[in-house]
Amino acid sequence: MSDFAALPTSDCPPVTLPSTSNPVLLGGENRSGTTLLSVLLDSHRDLVVGPELDFTEPADLGPHILAVCDMIDVHDSRIAGATKDTIDAEWYDGAHFVMQCDRFGLGRDDLRNLVTNLIAERGTDLSGLEDRCRLIDSIGEFRRKQTGAGRWGMKLQRRIQDIGIYAAIWPQAHFIHIIRDGRDLAASHLKTVPDWGYRTVAEAAHGWLQVVTRSRQTAPDGRYLEVRYEDLVTHPRKTIERILEHLGLPWDEALLHHAEQEHALFDKPWGHPSAEAAAKPLSTGRSGRYLQDLTPGEIEEFERIAGKELEHLGYDSSMPDPGSAR
Repeated sequence: MSDFAALPTSDCPPVTLPSTSNPVLLGGENRSGTTLLSVLLDSHRDLVVGPELDFTEPADLGPHILAVCDMIDVHDSRIAGATKDTIDAEWYDGAHFVMQCDRFGLGRDDLRNLVTNLIAERGTDLSGLEDRCRLIDSIGEFRRKQTGAGRWGMKLQRRIQDIGIYAAIWPQAHFIHIIRDGRDLAASHLKTVPDWGYRTVAEAAHGWLQVVTRSRQTAPDGRYLEVRYEDLVTHPRKTIERILEHLGLPWDEALLHHAEQEHALFDKPWGHPSAEAAAKPLSTGRSGRYLQDLTPGEIEEFERIAGKELEHLGYDSSMPDPGSAR
C-alpha cells in the first residue's frame, strides 16, 4: 500500500476554545478538483483562499518552521528546490509548510512573527492539533486582514472525512466537499501521480469510498455542501451560484474567469500536479478519462467495491447490468 493510502485519520478530541473566525474549508479526495475549486473561490472579491497546510507533520511544528525559515534565508542546501527529491527528508514537512504559506501570500517574516507569538502564548512547540489549528487560524486571519477580504479559506483535502473535529474547532466555518467520479480519480492516481497516489484500483476505490461516505456522518447541519466536479465544469454558473448561496456571498463574475485572475499558484507552481490544469478555463476534457485509462477489468473492480456510492451520487455504471442478459 502506498504511503498516501495509509495516511491516518485524526481521532483527536475537539479543542477547548473554539475559534471565532469563519473560514471556508474545502475538502475532497486528492485529484478530485480541490485545487481548481480553491483557485476559483480565491477569485471572489470577498475571499482569500490558500492551499492545504499540514495538520500532522512535523511533530515540533513551531520550532521546525522557525528553523526552516532561517535555513531558507541562508540558502541551506538541505532545503534546495521544492520537491521531495531535492529537500532533505528531515526537513521536507517543515519546508513544505513554509512554501505553502508563501504560496498563500504570507512572507517568512510574518510567518516567523505568528509562530513566535503563538509559541509564547501557548507555551508549547505547537505539536498538538489545537495549537496547529490556532496557527492555521492566525495565518488565515492575517491574510484576510491583509487583503481586505471578508473571509479566508483553505484546503482540508481528504481530512474532510474528519469534519466533525474541524467543525468543532471552527463552529462558524462552512465546508465544501468536491466529489469526482471515483473511476476518473483512480485513473488520475494511477496515470498522473504514481509516485505518491494510490497504486491499485482497489486501493483507490476503498480510499474514495471512505472519504466520500465518512464526511457525511458527522457533517454539521447547514454548514456542509457536496459539489460534484463534473457539475462544476459542465454547469459552472449554476454550480458556483449554489456554492456562493451556501456561503452567503454575492455573485462575482470573476469566478467564471478564474484563469484570467492573479493567483500565487500560477506564479509558484513548484511541481504541483494540478497547477497547469487549474490555470486553464473550466473544461470537461478530463471527465470520463477512466474509459480510456482503465481496463474493463479495472472498471469492473472499482464498481464492484464502490458501485452503490457511484449510483447514489448520480454516476452511471459503465458495465452492463448482469440482469439484462436474462
